[in-house]
Amino acid sequence: MKAIVWTKAGPPDVLQLQEVAKPAPKDNEVLIRIYATTVSAADCVLRHSNTARLFSLFGAIRPGPIILGQELAGEIEAVGTTVTRFRIGDQVFAWSALRLGAYAEYTCLSETAVLAIKPSNQPYAEAAPLALGGLDAAYFLRIANVQPGQKVLIVGAGGSIGTFAVQIAKTFAAEVTAVDDTAKLDLLRSIGADHAIDYTKEDFTQSGETYDVIFDVVGKSSFSRSVKMLTPNGLYLLGNPGLSHMIRGKWLSWTSGKKVIPWTTRAASQYTEDSTFLKTLIEAGKIKSVIDKCYPLEQTAEAHRYVETGHKKGSVTITLGLQPSA
Repeated sequence: MKAIVWTKAGPPDVLQLQEVAKPAPKDNEVLIRIYATTVSAADCVLRHSNTARLFSLFGAIRPGPIILGQELAGEIEAVGTTVTRFRIGDQVFAWSALRLGAYAEYTCLSETAVLAIKPSNQPYAEAAPLALGGLDAAYFLRIANVQPGQKVLIVGAGGSIGTFAVQIAKTFAAEVTAVDDTAKLDLLRSIGADHAIDYTKEDFTQSGETYDVIFDVVGKSSFSRSVKMLTPNGLYLLGNPGLSHMIRGKWLSWTSGKKVIPWTTRAASQYTEDSTFLKTLIEAGKIKSVIDKCYPLEQTAEAHRYVETGHKKGSVTITLGLQPSA
């Protein structure tokens, strides 16, 4: 099968198109024919570092060439002997987590992985970003229990997670303020943001506004100033928390009515609930994936170069082969 193989830490050109062995599913696994994957900032960080090699050494990745990529959408082509949740022909989206492997024509995942039936009305290239961007946005905003009329601030709203978060918050009838750079403001308004702030021109922490929920997708806002912007029982959601944020967050949660909720891996049941929630909204036409650019597998290195500019809006996707109908 064709795959983009990571050869060493370095610039995008270390990603090479190669022919590698097609995997075979174990008893508890499904074999997925991948039709779409994504390129995220996290993928670029992995490409630059030797973290993927460490994953391989500790057995998180299958033996053989190291293939990056975490989000995918495709069709189940074979199932292991003990698999009960899925069957051949199911159209799915999945997050491969530390196993990586999505920059390839096929991959195998456990049936208990973050794996779900994709929305029936969504092409594969639009379903792939659900696996992390969509599920993270759904998790945070559902756990925040956003109510109609509440004020929600989303920092880093123009990326994959952020564009889903803006739309989901609007389905809850919240008043949404989205923060990102100049080039993304029109997009954010088009997907429902009531207010859009250009962080390159305005310090949103000095606005004097207060919010019931602040969702910092990228982890770059000032902790102390953001906390001051919360209402007395407000929630501060951290999509990419640093260690100091987590320590200070626990202390704040113990000593006040304000709560800090950092990103964490979840139980399989939580991912299942969030997948069902997203599927329902998409099939009802209430939210959609925002796709900036789409590249063929052969141009994965170019996709990495684009993502590293920091200018992507929503998601950047990679497509593999002839795309079947949704």
